[in-house]
Amino acid sequence: MLYKFKSKAAAEVIMTSAHGDHVMRLIGKPPGQKGILLPQEMPAALSALEQAIAQEEHARRQAEQEAQAEGHSLPPPEDVSLRQRLWPLIEMIRRCHAADKEIVWGV
Repeated sequence: MLYKFKSKAAAEVIMTSAHGDHVMRLIGKPPGQKGILLPQEMPAALSALEQAIAQEEHARRQAEQEAQAEGHSLPPPEDVSLRQRLWPLIEMIRRCHAADKEIVWGV
């Protein structure tokens, strides 16, 4: 399944189900085929996404410091970072919040 986030205020954002389910859990929504993010929920959703990004980046910095203390370096990350993956959705949420328009998926 794909998540296709839609709104009247922004272009669609598409995510695979694994990443979309993760996003749903981060913003406190149940993973599923259909849903809505209302404008009044968007500030909390943005905060949750930004906090998850900060935690991932902190963990990476910590791992790099530990590796450096042990005399070696970490290989570059193999996956796309959470910041990169969530950027389109974060921008969508910001635009929709400013325009007071909801975001829906699965409809």
